Amino acid sequence: MAQIDFAEVLLFTDRDPSSLGLDTASQIRVIPIAKIESSEAYSRFMLESLAGHITTSHCLIVQWDGHVIDAQRWQSEFLDYDYIGASWPQFDDGHDVGNGGFSLRSRRLMLACRHQDFDGHHPEDVAICRTNREVLEARGMQFAPVAVADQFSAERSGDAGVSFGYHGVFLMPRVLGQERFWQIYRDLTDHTTLRVDFGPIAQAMLAGKGGFARVLMLVRDVLFSRL
Repeated sequence: MAQIDFAEVLLFTDRDPSSLGLDTASQIRVIPIAKIESSEAYSRFMLESLAGHITTSHCLIVQWDGHVIDAQRWQSEFLDYDYIGASWPQFDDGHDVGNGGFSLRSRRLMLACRHQDFDGHHPEDVAICRTNREVLEARGMQFAPVAVADQFSAERSGDAGVSFGYHGVFLMPRVLGQERFWQIYRDLTDHTTLRVDFGPIAQAMLAGKGGFARVLMLVRDVLFSRL
């Protein structure tokens, strides 16, 4: 929001709005929802409920571990597509776009995901971009090509140095800087999400001041979260 004047900003939360520290002039519209207890429940919400709250032609999905890097990298061409997310390097069958954690989706695509022909499952981005891609394309949906997706967002592929945004906690030390990343990390209540990407995160932290001590704390937190 510091970089972009959005038509509307929605914050879905189970927390009491008065505890969020938003002033009455805030441009954020808080939408109370039931607590999302699992990643599977998140997928259900995205596929079944989100579209009912969207009034604009497109919606930018932003999870906690991603954000707009540089608004000057926005391209009007992005709005020509019904879905854009960072490309997936693990797939080479042409259905490799893309990641949902920082993604642009049209409202018509979100409504199509509620159709009876749509095979909804977890994870929701795989359900949209792989399981049901041909079904959605038959209904007129357009998925961005890899080259455009990589300009839009970086995750496991792409380059956060040139993309509009990114998704992935492992990219946060580079994008935010180590000090800012460390502040965010220390406020997390659950460190289990960092296990998969512990290696890249530790490597990034070692390069900074006090990096060795912080990596030891990362090790402690990851081990503790497994108990």
